[in-house]
Amino acid sequence: MARQGARVELGPAARPGIEASRRAIEGALGDAEPHYGINTGFGSLSRKRIGDEELHELQRNLVRSHAAGVGEPLPEDIVRAMLLILAASLARGRSGVRVELVESIVAMLNAGVTPIVPEIGSVGASGDLAPLSHAALVLIGEGEATHKSERIAGGEALRRAGLKPITLEAKEGLALINGTHLMSARLALIWADLGRVFDAAVIATAMSIDACRGTDEFLDPRVYEARNQPGPAEVAERLRALLAGSQILPSHAENDPRVQDPYSIRCAPIVLGSVSDSLRGVERALVAELGAVTDNPLVFPGADGGDIVSAGNFHGMPLAIPLDTLAIGLAHVAGISERRVYHMLSAFDEEAHLPPYLSPGPGLHSGLMIAQYTAAALCNEIVTLATPASVYNVTTSAGMEDYNSYGPRAAAKAARSLDLTRRVIAIELVCAAQGIEFHRTLRSGAMVEAAIETIRRVVPTLHADRPPSPDIEAVAALIADGAFSPA
Repeated sequence: MARQGARVELGPAARPGIEASRRAIEGALGDAEPHYGINTGFGSLSRKRIGDEELHELQRNLVRSHAAGVGEPLPEDIVRAMLLILAASLARGRSGVRVELVESIVAMLNAGVTPIVPEIGSVGASGDLAPLSHAALVLIGEGEATHKSERIAGGEALRRAGLKPITLEAKEGLALINGTHLMSARLALIWADLGRVFDAAVIATAMSIDACRGTDEFLDPRVYEARNQPGPAEVAERLRALLAGSQILPSHAENDPRVQDPYSIRCAPIVLGSVSDSLRGVERALVAELGAVTDNPLVFPGADGGDIVSAGNFHGMPLAIPLDTLAIGLAHVAGISERRVYHMLSAFDEEAHLPPYLSPGPGLHSGLMIAQYTAAALCNEIVTLATPASVYNVTTSAGMEDYNSYGPRAAAKAARSLDLTRRVIAIELVCAAQGIEFHRTLRSGAMVEAAIETIRRVVPTLHADRPPSPDIEAVAALIADGAFSPA
């Protein structure tokens, strides 16, 4: 989304709406009434009326004063996605800005000028104020930016790109910083990667079933019809397809003393399916927000000039709760994966026909013993990240902004959780692929065997101890590239 090289354009159909909303702002400036953020101060200072001769300074000071972020700069793809979503919101004609302002954002994106935006500072209500202010500084020729991979002053970045700073008119500074655009950007980018991790988790589950010589009886469609939950039924169907044609499953169908497999195998469709169902709600929230206007006040043009309405569309709770939900779901995807890794490596189930730690020579070789330690460490951090950010409030702006969402922190936690979960699933794939090697010459289902071939392109079969770290990272990179997702 909005990556370097992707060209952005403001469509001509957007111009009439933007211009109409701007006329409404200009009309409001002439009616001698106070209008929040247009001719007043901000937050708890909203009762302070500002004279017409100071309106330019008011908007410039707003951007400067709110650029209070700290920490490491956000990655460029997040900042560019944030600017793209900002431009789209302003183009919907409810913010009262000039067409020139939207065009300036678009031009900056197309010229490869990316503001330096510190990660921490937004509480996810009244918009993502601090991050968006750092971005807006560059539009007015201040702050810092990167251009052609060089970090330079914002004004210099514009000059090198052949662009000029913009002078903000009434309402425009507020419109630039008063929206959920950082939260939306982070969730959109997380969503683009999330499906690949989930697909890999399903394949890892199927691979582990055969590696552990588990049964497929629990995948009976009648089981999930009785449960009446769509997600579990879909995951069970996918697992059946992945294992179709397996020679390992029928090889132990008779004279196997085990009655049931552990929960991490037998209940995998229920757990993963429940996560899948919860993610549908996350997707709905994301799609809705990408089409939203999250400014305040909102402008509704009309024949009589229109209305300017102060409300709370900037509040991030519609994204904060889904982001927290996403992190909880990832904790279960990773957690049940780690349990299957433990099951494969522990050798407590003699009927699995697996050596301790999948070692090629237990004792002399430790095999994949410590890979499970790493999975456990990853899961420990993921569990802490699953604690919701949105449930605890800290009041801001002298009590005027007395209930915030903390959606940006929920987004940061979710992004970190996704990165860690990808590595847990990579560990399971490495272990399960090695486990199936002990059942040769039997083969698993065609789709599982294709996944093993993909793994073997970067991770050879373990014949003697070697550092597992490069293998784990190589498979994690395969997951990130979509190697285990349907074409």
